[in-house]
Amino acid sequence: MPYKVIFVEDEIVTREGIRDNVDWIAYGFEFCGDAADGEMALPLVRAIKPDVLITDIKMPFMDGLQLAKIVRERMPGVKIVILSGHDEFEYAQKAIELGVTEYLLKPVTVQNLQQTLQKIATQLDLERQDQENQHRLREQLEENQSLLKEKLLLRLIVGAVSASDAIDQGQSLGMDLSARCYRVVILKTELDDRSEAFDYSEYEHAREIVQQLVGNNPDVFLFSKDWDELILLMKGNIPEHLDEDKDLLLSQIQKALGATRYRLAIGVGAVQHRIADISLSFIEALSKVQSTTEVDPLTPTIIEQELLKMDKSACENYMRCGSKEEIAAFFESYLSKLDEAALKSPLLKNYVFVDVVCAAVKLIEELGGEVNQVLPELNTIETTLTKIHTLDQLKEQVLSILSAAIAFRDSRASSQYVGMIRQAKSYIEQHYIDPDLSLSAVATHVNLSPSHFSMVFSQECGQTFKDFLTEVRIQKARQLLRTTSLRAIDISRQVGYNDPHYFSAAFKKNTGLSPTDFRIRKKED
Repeated sequence: MPYKVIFVEDEIVTREGIRDNVDWIAYGFEFCGDAADGEMALPLVRAIKPDVLITDIKMPFMDGLQLAKIVRERMPGVKIVILSGHDEFEYAQKAIELGVTEYLLKPVTVQNLQQTLQKIATQLDLERQDQENQHRLREQLEENQSLLKEKLLLRLIVGAVSASDAIDQGQSLGMDLSARCYRVVILKTELDDRSEAFDYSEYEHAREIVQQLVGNNPDVFLFSKDWDELILLMKGNIPEHLDEDKDLLLSQIQKALGATRYRLAIGVGAVQHRIADISLSFIEALSKVQSTTEVDPLTPTIIEQELLKMDKSACENYMRCGSKEEIAAFFESYLSKLDEAALKSPLLKNYVFVDVVCAAVKLIEELGGEVNQVLPELNTIETTLTKIHTLDQLKEQVLSILSAAIAFRDSRASSQYVGMIRQAKSYIEQHYIDPDLSLSAVATHVNLSPSHFSMVFSQECGQTFKDFLTEVRIQKARQLLRTTSLRAIDISRQVGYNDPHYFSAAFKKNTGLSPTDFRIRKKED
């Protein structure tokens, strides 16, 4: 696309000579108009928004410097070329102050001006390329942030992230997840007439309608991991108000989709009052949307009573100590306390599956693994849940998760230092409050020399002993700042810092905020 240029010159012979004799196109420009003075040029400049303005410096009514000043203020990106007579060189300094691109002395030849245009075109090309690169980078950053948001929200609804981590990670991504109550709603898009041909563009339009209705509402988080399924995580402070907001939004969505060939199968989970229980609302919503013909024989209350019969630590204990060969036997014993009728409940099957996932995630993270690499199923867990209708299907999915977690555990155990590192971290967790806790003390505890322990710890953990200890202490400090009214000076002592100033500096280095600012942010949130 050629760059637009406007030429302002009061001498008609000069103006027409340059206008008609310069090969504008050859140098990448489109000549868009000319004017006899600055006053006449201004409306032209406003209308055309040129990339380059070439103007004489001495003209009646409004001279070139006055015009350049106005254009520079209103359109700072325009390249300005000043043409000046020999006896007007004293204006050069003013032109420089205005940030003109070129200052040419008259008489200006066609060759001189074409050389200047070539130089300016190169500058504009570089600037345009830079703008395109910046735009592309912004798009990539926004896309990456969107993916990180979806990843966090997915982990949140399946219970694979702690409340404190969810809030902290949400803040870093521009999402405020703090609230007194939560609800998950699932929207599954389907054709009204399933015999009709599927039109992806029309389906995308249906999705856009939902996204526009949700808009920038800070209390509704909309995301999708399946092409036909949207998930709404809604939050609020009063359950009744959350119900009203849900009813209004769903009514608007259904009304807006009434003009399309698509309808929504809607699953609404119960209101939950803790972030850790959002997964319960999600599973209930998913069970309701899975099938219109599949009826759950049990109420949520009965299901909760059934779940109380299960040993909540059994799954975690098995993943830590059990073998691959015992997986099937463990699964049978794991469900043995449940009534036969309970095992027919789609909702209970989902609860069991998510419980296994959470236990696996906890183990993998404790062993320093990347959950997404060990359990890629986590990225499509809602799709997996929709496929669990029978006990055999539940068993198949659970065995897959257990096998992956145990295989990862065994691969980590093959390292001779895994047990030692776990022992060292446990010792640090128990003694971080001691301001004199040192690398030597931990090395002695695990029966290694300080130098050897330091090297092994860094290699196995990917960070130094000092960085890990600081991380533990700062995490504990964050919890105390969020959950107590203790002064920062008292908190510093409770997390192993004798010097409150050093504690404050370490806290700010790790969180970007001082302890006081962190607490203020928490209150605002």
